[in-house]
Amino acid sequence: MELKKGSNRFYIIDGNNEIGEVTFTEDQPSVLSINHTYVDPKYRGQHIAQKLIQAVVDLAISEQKQVSPICSYAKVSFERNQEYQRIQYRS
Repeated sequence: MELKKGSNRFYIIDGNNEIGEVTFTEDQPSVLSINHTYVDPKYRGQHIAQKLIQAVVDLAISEQKQVSPICSYAKVSFERNQEYQRIQYRS
């Protein structure tokens, strides 16, 4: 499995198959909004969605931005991870 970066998204491929993705927008300068996370049902339970969210968090940290978790999975991830909360955007 390999993590790749696309335009406003990260995705994971297994061979030639895309098995998961997270998409985000930059609605405001310095805020990445995670609006969609998906993992192929055959690959669920392997922490793939967590790796995708972490990729957006790492990008935000490297670019000194905050993250707004919009989709349900991102919201839960940010609630459960104290480290994520330090870069969470709060309006």
